[in-house]
Amino acid sequence: MKLSGPEARRYIARPDPARAGLLLYGADAMRVALKRQQAIAALIGPEGEAEMRLTRIPAADLRKDGAALLDAVKAQGFFPGARVAFVEDAGDGLAKLIETTLSEWREGDAAIVVTAGQLNARSALRKLFEAHKSAYAIGIYDDPPGRDEIEAELKKAGLARIDDAAMTDLLALARMIDPGDFRQTVEKIGLYKFGDATPLTAEEVALSAPRSTEAGVDEVIDAVAEGRQAELGPLLSRLEGQGVAPVTLCIFALRHFRALHAAASDPGGSAAGLQRLRPPVFGPRRDRMLRQLRQWGTRKVETALAILIETDLALRSSSRAPARAVMERSLIRLAMLAQR
Repeated sequence: MKLSGPEARRYIARPDPARAGLLLYGADAMRVALKRQQAIAALIGPEGEAEMRLTRIPAADLRKDGAALLDAVKAQGFFPGARVAFVEDAGDGLAKLIETTLSEWREGDAAIVVTAGQLNARSALRKLFEAHKSAYAIGIYDDPPGRDEIEAELKKAGLARIDDAAMTDLLALARMIDPGDFRQTVEKIGLYKFGDATPLTAEEVALSAPRSTEAGVDEVIDAVAEGRQAELGPLLSRLEGQGVAPVTLCIFALRHFRALHAAASDPGGSAAGLQRLRPPVFGPRRDRMLRQLRQWGTRKVETALAILIETDLALRSSSRAPARAVMERSLIRLAMLAQR
């Protein structure tokens, strides 16, 4: 049978051990692996692998030994409890062999969990699981986790109280980063909030979110956008010591001021414009950009973009002017413009 949407998410969270098998397939191997880990953990429990109730069979090994899957399904474990025979990276070439094993499956045998890459509607493996009365096929796509999935992850991390702003920011963060990074972020938040009964806030989400490798660049750009000209010298020296090229700094500055311009030009106002930015901004970062928008306005942002485009062209030209001096001069001009 085929499952999708909320029904699929519920089944992965609590698979039925009385069912013969489960096929998880999708183009994103990380997403498929995370769902597979969740399903297997729900079937055999946290100690299942340590108690040897999980048998892993790579597809290449199964092609060499066609009886390996049936043997794993029928084998009796030393420890009591549900068992799983897991076939990794299967393809249509193994459909007949898996079909034979499914036909031999009886209640009390190990559940069969199979993962695969992207499978089209004509796939023999996909058709096998979709047509089987005691097996399920679930496609794993690139959709970000929904609110229910995020709430389940937070609950698992020991977080029961989350304010609305924090949930909004978590939903935005889930669209920005890959599932593995998001899960690690939730685990980090859980450790940060361990023993703290107060609701999770947007500020705490921002503190735990993955920081850009160019965090120092962001610091320079904020100093420019807020007119803090006196701080530019030390910040730029630090960036130079880290090996950040002037053209890189110019690209990041252009990106920031283009985001400000898009938000400032939004018909619904600056706050609505910030909410519509992609990738989204949230928490203290959103509040900071809103303050910058109030300080700049649309016309000054357009002037800043003209200065930065001119600087970018100069940095990429054959001019012999020192790149750092060109970039520093432009940033000082922007900081002075912010003060007007």
